[in-house]
Amino acid sequence: MYKVLVSDPISDLGIQQLVDANDVVVEKNTGLSEDELVAIIGNYDALLVRSQTRVTDRIMAAGTNLKVIGRAGVGVDNIDLEAATQRGIIVINAPDGNTITTCEHTFAMMMALARHIPQAYAKTIQGTWDRKTFLGVELRNKTLGVLGMGRIGSEVAKRAKAFGMDILAYDPFLTQERAEKLQVKLASVDDIIRNADFMTVHTPLTPETRHMISRAQFEIMKKGMRIINCARGGVIDEMALVEAIDEGIVAGAAFDVFESEPPAQDHPFLNHPSIIVTPHLGASTVEAQENVAIDVSEQVLHILRNEPFKNAVNMPAVAPTVMNKLQPYFKLGETLGSFAAQITQNAVQEIRIDYAGDLSEVDTSPLTRYIVKGILARHLGGEANIVNSMHLAKTRDLNVVVSQTSATKGFTNLITVTLVTTQEAEERRVAGTLLAGYGERIVRLDKFPVDIAPESHQILISHNDKPGIIGRVGTLLGQNDVNIASMQVGRKIIGGAAIMILTVDKEVPKDVLVQLTGLPELNTAVEIVLE
Repeated sequence: MYKVLVSDPISDLGIQQLVDANDVVVEKNTGLSEDELVAIIGNYDALLVRSQTRVTDRIMAAGTNLKVIGRAGVGVDNIDLEAATQRGIIVINAPDGNTITTCEHTFAMMMALARHIPQAYAKTIQGTWDRKTFLGVELRNKTLGVLGMGRIGSEVAKRAKAFGMDILAYDPFLTQERAEKLQVKLASVDDIIRNADFMTVHTPLTPETRHMISRAQFEIMKKGMRIINCARGGVIDEMALVEAIDEGIVAGAAFDVFESEPPAQDHPFLNHPSIIVTPHLGASTVEAQENVAIDVSEQVLHILRNEPFKNAVNMPAVAPTVMNKLQPYFKLGETLGSFAAQITQNAVQEIRIDYAGDLSEVDTSPLTRYIVKGILARHLGGEANIVNSMHLAKTRDLNVVVSQTSATKGFTNLITVTLVTTQEAEERRVAGTLLAGYGERIVRLDKFPVDIAPESHQILISHNDKPGIIGRVGTLLGQNDVNIASMQVGRKIIGGAAIMILTVDKEVPKDVLVQLTGLPELNTAVEIVLE
């Protein structure tokens, strides 16, 4: 008999299939401290939690029989994933369970915003019959901009079509072909800002998306825009939004999420007449809570019975011999993927991964997952992991092509990552290897041979090979208090196209990158940030 501990309040209906299983015993014991969990967890094969229980390394160390931890929800911030992976414990979640409920909440907020429903309700129950103040707008024939076309964004777009809205959609992985399937128009963020009547956000919070809508965007925004955020606090600059509303640029906003939750009592959203707020209710429906519990319970049962399962968020099982061969390359693979993604500006439609040398002799699929995760994480953040990366690529119609050759190309092993974009004939290529005594090295960028140690903060500059470029770049960075730790240049012919890689000590302000691109003979400057 398998024993399952439920340590957080979870829907009875959601765990019913575990209760009904002939080979499973389910025990509910909620509100336990870490010490209390450590004392009993050794008796259980599985642990089911929501967000209250923090599953620490200490708890997992005591869980000598623990095979799986199920999170009835999406986020797994309360579970030490690295510790679980090291101890061979599978962690699963329910990424699809709140898709519809969050989509519907988005529409509820959009309708409430369009028709001033909360404000009208408050005034009516106070005894004032006011039909003139709350003149609303229809959704029909309006343009909706959707930032992020993952599961939830796609469902929102589908429903908006039924309301007679035109859809402009932005997603870094949205291709023209997929946009046509979804019956939306592929657009840039600026296209949406300049042309949409409503805008809804459905992106994770990453360094790339933090404050992606801020003062610069509000300055060019279509007057009368209405903004909805039921995704993540921080994607939209809250203070800049308040200013834009007060200046008459934005007609109103509806937010289910805040940069800091709960918000401070003096947060300007809470008393602003043009802003509607709810306390992070996107996934708060009976159906959603049941669905995530049902999904997780089903997968726990599969894992306990050694059956195929899905939605694992940590390392899948790999044969020890294969693991020993591949493990030194996991970090390099993720770094190459991240590097390639950060130097690619247009939407990616194909990922090509070439393994040369000894790596051609083993199953490299676990390593491929790390590379694809590195590519996707630039825009999806923590949503992408080494288990779901291939699934996420597939759902975004990203073709992943892997090839292997025993030819060494001058290296014992070489990994080449190529991103093919929607821009005609555009490819970005990064190749890397492990050098004995030197560690990770990037040895090719596009057509240029290089020898770069990946560092936390680097600047990739493309320029024309002319005298004085290096001096001008160094002077400008010095004037902006950006210290250069190392530099390498690459070119194919004298006076032709060239690149410069600078390792710097800290994050480079965006305005400094803009200044760099303004230098004579300098074409582009991109900061590369590697974990």
